[in-house]
Amino acid sequence: MIANLYEKGWEVIYHRAHALLAAQIAGHWHPEKRPLRWLETIAAISHHDDLEKEWEGNHLTEAGAPLDFTLAKETDLSKVRRLTQNARYRGRWVAMLISMHMSFLSEGKRGESPELNSFLDEQLQNQEQWRHELNVTKDEAAQAYEFFQWCDRLSLILCNRELPVGERALEIATLSDGKRYDVIQSSDGVTVQPWPFLEEKFTVNVEASYLEQLKFDSNDELTQALVTAPIKTLVWTFVR
Repeated sequence: MIANLYEKGWEVIYHRAHALLAAQIAGHWHPEKRPLRWLETIAAISHHDDLEKEWEGNHLTEAGAPLDFTLAKETDLSKVRRLTQNARYRGRWVAMLISMHMSFLSEGKRGESPELNSFLDEQLQNQEQWRHELNVTKDEAAQAYEFFQWCDRLSLILCNRELPVGERALEIATLSDGKRYDVIQSSDGVTVQPWPFLEEKFTVNVEASYLEQLKFDSNDELTQALVTAPIKTLVWTFVR
């Protein structure tokens, strides 16, 4: 989950909701800039956080606060393996992009355990096999994943409340072609420079739950609080 402190407690955004926001952003991309198999790529973006189930496992810090995903220390191999396996049922393209995402997230931990090394090797082998079967080059796959990652990053900036004040620019990403993209919050809305979208103006949204309790004694208590928590739709207007 994404857990933001606010004046009365916690603002919680589920990871699946964040992924849906990333897919909304992808849906507005300019047709001339879209990667291969654009709709399937959007499906991969939308489902890339399906393994996150806030009502399963431990989702509390040692102090009893909702556990923001950035504070999670361990890689649950059974969960990420299940995600990569289940992605296959949506097709090899979706499976390939989600596998690439798992590689991106976990390659830095290579060497921590033989099981993790085996999983990472398996992902690289699968990616190579799927590229061959789908008749796409490594560069074409990388371009699609770069788009995936760009949308994921911008969604996290929004969900984490990271937009700077004072119309200051925050880098989203610098792509392989050397082009840097920045996001800026102004009085008119949110803009991206350079502008990569089709429309001159559009809105995206995500649902957030609000907890007025700072500390929880158990995961069950947190789960019940989330079930009954008030929900608000957060909306961002993008303007060229």
